[in-house]
Amino acid sequence: MKWAGSWLSGPRSALEPGADAGDRASQNWSGERLGLPESGAGAVASTGRRAAALLIDVIVAGLVAGLFTAPELPRNWSVLAWFLITVVTVSLFGFTPGKAVLGVRIVRMDGASMVGVPRTVVRTVLIFLIIPAVIWDADRRGLHDRAAGTIALCTR
Repeated sequence: MKWAGSWLSGPRSALEPGADAGDRASQNWSGERLGLPESGAGAVASTGRRAAALLIDVIVAGLVAGLFTAPELPRNWSVLAWFLITVVTVSLFGFTPGKAVLGVRIVRMDGASMVGVPRTVVRTVLIFLIIPAVIWDADRRGLHDRAAGTIALCTR
C-alpha cells in the first residue's frame, strides 16, 4: 500500500522514503526540502511550464519530420524526431528547444555537469509512456525524473 499511497494521497505524501509526517508538513514549496528556492532561477519548474515546453518540442519534431517526409505527412516519424531531438539536446545541453524557450533546464541530482545519454534515454522513454511523467512527488519530480536521477529547474 505504500507504493499506491505515495501517489494516490497526493504530491505532499510522496517524499523520499524515511521522511516522516513532520517533514511533509514543513515543506512549503516544491524543492524546499532539496534546498532549492521557491521561485526564480534554480527553483523547480512548474508543471505548466514543463507541459508547454513538451508541446513546443512535439511541434518542432513534427516540423522536422515533415521536412523529410514531404509532401506526405510525417506520421510516426514525428515520434522518432522527438526522441532524437530530446536525447541529443538534453544529454548535451540539459534542455530541448521548448525548454530553452521557456527557461527550463534538466539537471542531475548528483550535481554532475551533463545529464548524459543513458539517463536521457531512460527519461525520454518514460516520458513517451506518459504515466511516469504525470506521477510526481512533493518536489515535482516525476517517476521519469526519479528513475533518471534528474530534476527540471527554472533558468530565469
